[in-house]
Amino acid sequence: MDTTIRRCIFALALAVLAPPGAGADDAHARGLTLGYNLDYPDALRAFNEAIAADPTDIAAYRLSAATSWIALLFEQGAVTVDDYLGEARSGLARTPPNPVVAAALQQHLQKAIALAETRLKTHPSDPDAHYEAGAAYGLQASYVATIEGRLSASFGPARRAYKAHERLLALDPSRKDAGLLVGLYSYTVATLSLPARVMAQLAGFGSGRARGIELVEGAAAYPGDAQPGALFTLALIYNREKRYDDALRVIGDLRRMYPRNRLLFLETASTELRAGRPAQARIAAEHGLERLAAETRPIADGEESRWRYVYGAALVALNEREAAARELRRADSVATRDWVRGRISKELGRISDLGGDRPAAVAHYTRAERLCRADHDDECADAAKRLIRGSKP
Repeated sequence: MDTTIRRCIFALALAVLAPPGAGADDAHARGLTLGYNLDYPDALRAFNEAIAADPTDIAAYRLSAATSWIALLFEQGAVTVDDYLGEARSGLARTPPNPVVAAALQQHLQKAIALAETRLKTHPSDPDAHYEAGAAYGLQASYVATIEGRLSASFGPARRAYKAHERLLALDPSRKDAGLLVGLYSYTVATLSLPARVMAQLAGFGSGRARGIELVEGAAAYPGDAQPGALFTLALIYNREKRYDDALRVIGDLRRMYPRNRLLFLETASTELRAGRPAQARIAAEHGLERLAAETRPIADGEESRWRYVYGAALVALNEREAAARELRRADSVATRDWVRGRISKELGRISDLGGDRPAAVAHYTRAERLCRADHDDECADAAKRLIRGSKP
């Protein structure tokens, strides 16, 4: 089940940010827009204003906690779909979170859970109460798994989150926003090995690849504040499904909705690269690097290495070897994750192979396999192993 929870972390980061559309006030909407535009301090102020105006506002407590959590993830460098595709995850020691931020996060999260549970006791058939409980427990599962690094301990709240939103869909099938979390878990469980899938189903999780995608697509088409979270989730799922044009369509919609979110250009470049369109990836990466250079807001840990890796990989595919090597070496010098260093080494090996220097290529591929395997990026490690054996770069 650790794999299930790990693969769901990114999309839960987005699912828990969205309150029910019908009841969201101006402070919620303003905070969500600020948060999706990477303006985390301003988003927190908006949600805390909502708490001050109504101390019983469950969504405001949860949204404040969720924004703090995502800001902590951002500081640690978990910023793109690449962090959550396949098995890639960091093996580095976690930086302890800012204690002030972590304390405020826990206080608001526990308040949201307590208020939601109280409402469920007095109104057991209240759809909004089920939504809030599920979203709060989803946030708790994600925080425990990512910031605290306790994947097994996140299983309990993850199951509560799933059950609450599954119950909501039974009470009111029109609440498509609940399909985001239920669909995400159903999709993820369906991608597991048979033994793991059976264990997940015995634990109460549903399974169905097509149904999971359909539920998330329904949430993405449902007007309301859950819609952006569903769109981000679809970008992840479509990439996993190799539906790259669909992923790019969704990312394009998000770029128009949140023009200050520079990371969406990185997602565009990465997706174009996966789709085998390096020229388009290069354009997106160059535009994003211009924005990064002009950025006055905080940069995520290791973010520059991600940009330069994608840009360098696009240049390798275009056979612009000198420029590619320059970008990749710069990426390697500022990388903070071993799986990123491994992917950089794989591309440097491709450059050496294209230039006819097989011994240097093998050395790069060997480093790539070691780094990627150690950091659980098996797709990269397997590709490097094939290249060592002589597959075409």
